[in-house]
Amino acid sequence: MLTSDISTASAQRTAGRGASRPLPLDDIADGGRTYSRAMRELDHLVLAGPHLPTLVADFERLTGVRPAPGGRHSGLGTANHLVGLGGAAYLELIGPDPDGDEPERPRPFGIDALTEATLVTWAIRPIEFDERIATARSGDYEPGSVRSMSRRTADGDLLRWRLTVPDDGHGLVPFLIDWGSTPHPASGGLPEVALTSLSATHPSPSDVLRALDVLGADLEVVPGTRAGLRAVVHGLYGPVVLS
Repeated sequence: MLTSDISTASAQRTAGRGASRPLPLDDIADGGRTYSRAMRELDHLVLAGPHLPTLVADFERLTGVRPAPGGRHSGLGTANHLVGLGGAAYLELIGPDPDGDEPERPRPFGIDALTEATLVTWAIRPIEFDERIATARSGDYEPGSVRSMSRRTADGDLLRWRLTVPDDGHGLVPFLIDWGSTPHPASGGLPEVALTSLSATHPSPSDVLRALDVLGADLEVVPGTRAGLRAVVHGLYGPVVLS
């Protein structure tokens, strides 16, 4: 979902100042825990939707920031827009490619089954990509097979990267990504919003926390009736919730 915290936003406008001030990426906290390591390694969050133009328009309406065109994923039937989150992290808004053909296989992130915007997963960028995978496997966690991917940017440049493809079914445990020698998407002067928190819910948090620990990732996971991620960014009128 993509929603604005109207009560908080109204209070901020009335007060004339940000009561929910954006925090530096190395000082983000939620529920008493600080996500310094998670934010240092955070590469991007993935916000998916069934209709990319609507997703982009809704994000701009709520935050006052227009996501920049990213590019098209050849053979996958998807395209994306990007927004910086501060530092070397960004938000990917992804959906069916409006100008592309129907792919031969289902689109990634369960996009074909979505009926609304959903924060589907997140990625971390460890300095030692292959070593982190080996360490996770030695700790009895399988981060997934490694896949090489690429896409053309809106300017025609070719980006290449490697990533893991986990099979956890809920996206709470991040996938790993390695950009190699390709310039990072957040290095190109993206429009920005401030990420103020990142957390998750799950019926059995201990199961997820163990996987996070073995992988070397840090995320607040609390009991809930469903598995899901929740991020808050600081929009033009106050907090905007991505879930």
